[in-house]
Amino acid sequence: MKIQKILLLLVSSWLFSTPLIGHDLHCQNTKTKIWQTPTGSLFGSFYLLKDNIVLIEDTAGNIIQSPLKKLSKQDQKWVLEKQKFIQKINSIQTTKVDLELAKQYDELSVGILMLVFFVIIRFIPQLQPLKFIQPFLVGILLLTLSSFTMKTFIVTGMSTRISFLDSAFGYYKPSISSRSDNNYYYVESLGLPDHEMMLGITAWQQQVPIPQCYVGSNAWSIPINPTIAATPVPVNQNHFLRGAIALAVNGIPIFNPYTNTGVDAFLDGQLDQYGGHCGRADDYHYHIAPKLLYNKIPKTSPVAFALDGFAIYGDVEPDGSAQKSLDANHGHYGTDGVYHYHSSAAAPYMIGNMVGTVTEDATMQIIPQAAAKGVRPALTPLKGATITHCHPYPTGNGFKLTYTLGTDKDTVDYSWTSNGDYTYKFITAAGTTTNNYKGQALCKVTVGTPKIANTQAYTFLDADNNIHLVLKSQPTEIINVKIYASSGQLVNNQQLQSQYAIIPAAGLSSGTYFMVLNQSHGKSITLKITLP
Repeated sequence: MKIQKILLLLVSSWLFSTPLIGHDLHCQNTKTKIWQTPTGSLFGSFYLLKDNIVLIEDTAGNIIQSPLKKLSKQDQKWVLEKQKFIQKINSIQTTKVDLELAKQYDELSVGILMLVFFVIIRFIPQLQPLKFIQPFLVGILLLTLSSFTMKTFIVTGMSTRISFLDSAFGYYKPSISSRSDNNYYYVESLGLPDHEMMLGITAWQQQVPIPQCYVGSNAWSIPINPTIAATPVPVNQNHFLRGAIALAVNGIPIFNPYTNTGVDAFLDGQLDQYGGHCGRADDYHYHIAPKLLYNKIPKTSPVAFALDGFAIYGDVEPDGSAQKSLDANHGHYGTDGVYHYHSSAAAPYMIGNMVGTVTEDATMQIIPQAAAKGVRPALTPLKGATITHCHPYPTGNGFKLTYTLGTDKDTVDYSWTSNGDYTYKFITAAGTTTNNYKGQALCKVTVGTPKIANTQAYTFLDADNNIHLVLKSQPTEIINVKIYASSGQLVNNQQLQSQYAIIPAAGLSSGTYFMVLNQSHGKSITLKITLP
């Protein structure tokens, strides 16, 4: 009887000593405050602590430096607590994974112990009176093992953002391309979207869209492991006035809502119906989030990524629910514990403050980022002009832009060759003026195969020779996907769980393959794939 009591005591103590692990961490924005510095009181916000030097940004956007020890005791304590808080936020994902793994191993050890007790009770005659607890032990064993398996899957899914980025940009491949290393997700594009540009602009700078070479070492760079900045830097007339602050999922950059002259580009009439226009290098870019892209991509997918690494959504949350309230940065933390922004029709349009850590150079531009290259001198604004059309050439090597100026209807007819020879024709009632320029030869995105003409699905290859499949219909309409070699041999067969799938093909030899998408109503879609 004594050994029975001891065993029950061990079981009870083990169960009730199993640790319970933590809660989610929430972040607040850094507010402006009054600082006591060696030179007097200063009203500003904490910017950075480095080498015991505190950087404070005043309301005019100026950065003031002060040794930490020269601040008041209260300010020193505030800075140190803030620094610890930032470090805690930046480690939240790793901490959550570590805690989940700790919980899993605790639960697995409980399961193993329950199994040992079960065997002891079953095979030791003196413990047979305790056999009534065997079903209880089996239940605990099944529960802990299933919990361990499920949580292992969840933690594994948290460990990468590459597939998330691939799925977001996948809707516009292979016209754009991507690759990654340990630090950045690189996106290549030629700077021309698949929608009509410039339509409706009433404050025109006389720039027109031409191809850009955002490829190779000049590709766009999105941090793979973004970190929360000590102080969110405001996106305003003092910061990020040159270059992009985000990249749309179609490979087109998004600039500060304010131009380099401090004007709200949208309110000034400088933007087209998609929120874009051309810069001094004839580079097309947006100044607000292009929400019209949701005509093509799901509303639960990001429309862009900020250059701090965090996603930008439209009017709904990633899970399809109604948009939650936004903080001063124009975003919030999602249910996954990761920060994201939301776009809107009014200021700040997309990002109020840059939450993630970024590097801003002396020209107020985020680095690293891709650079545009023009072929002609920038012109001056054409007051009173309204753009009515910007139609592409059927050959894809030029545009015909028309605009009204008073009662006149004028045209800029321009084209280019693969060698980079550009011809601009300015056609007005007074006659035609032609200018020729020599630019860089046209480039191509590094990877990707021509988009297959199909209204329901398309594929593209990545740098690792994986096949990416994008469906334009719900996956419930597709039973399975089979890939056949040109000889008719079946080389891959799998089910689809979503509208986007990655099919490993690194083990397949070069040549032609056929992908067959079998549909629920008995029909099928066949796509031809060529592996290099």
